Amino acid sequence: MKNMIILASASPRRKKILDEMGLCFKVMIADVDEVRMDDDPRATVSENAGLKCDWAAKRNPNSIVIAADTVVVFDGRCLGKPQSMDEATSMLRSFSGKSQTVYTGVAFCLHEKGDKDIILSVEKSVVHFRELSDKVIEKYLSLVNPLDKAGGYDIDQHGDLIIAGYEGSWTNIMGLPKDIIAEYLCR
Repeated sequence: MKNMIILASASPRRKKILDEMGLCFKVMIADVDEVRMDDDPRATVSENAGLKCDWAAKRNPNSIVIAADTVVVFDGRCLGKPQSMDEATSMLRSFSGKSQTVYTGVAFCLHEKGDKDIILSVEKSVVHFRELSDKVIEKYLSLVNPLDKAGGYDIDQHGDLIIAGYEGSWTNIMGLPKDIIAEYLCR
């Protein structure tokens, strides 16, 4: 592949997924104003991934840009990243013994010769939580920084403490479904 790959994301989990796929890429943090449509998580993640992809593509002609956005839907609301440890604690308490849906929008763009088409895809997974005591929540939050994670948790980082199981893509729950990435790059 002759084109440089740009990951338009600050997420260490997304970087980890691409590293594990053996890809050579550069990280660029997109400076965009994200939207949140509580009644439409698919539109939210699609719009945000598209905005990030477009921003990075304009600055990196002849590069393949990969951008993503993840939201957690719980009790009919789109949850992003908690703004404080108190909010993260509250989120985890509310998840106890329940399930939620994780949506990740992925946008791809190859900007060549003035042509710029963004390809969007949305992946959906379901996460089932254990019954969580305050002690377990406190322990989890002592091990994981929840403030940079949609829903305030990371399935890949001590997730066994709080998660009973899941349906769908593990890497989607982490924030970047690798099957979608592989499919796009193999075109």
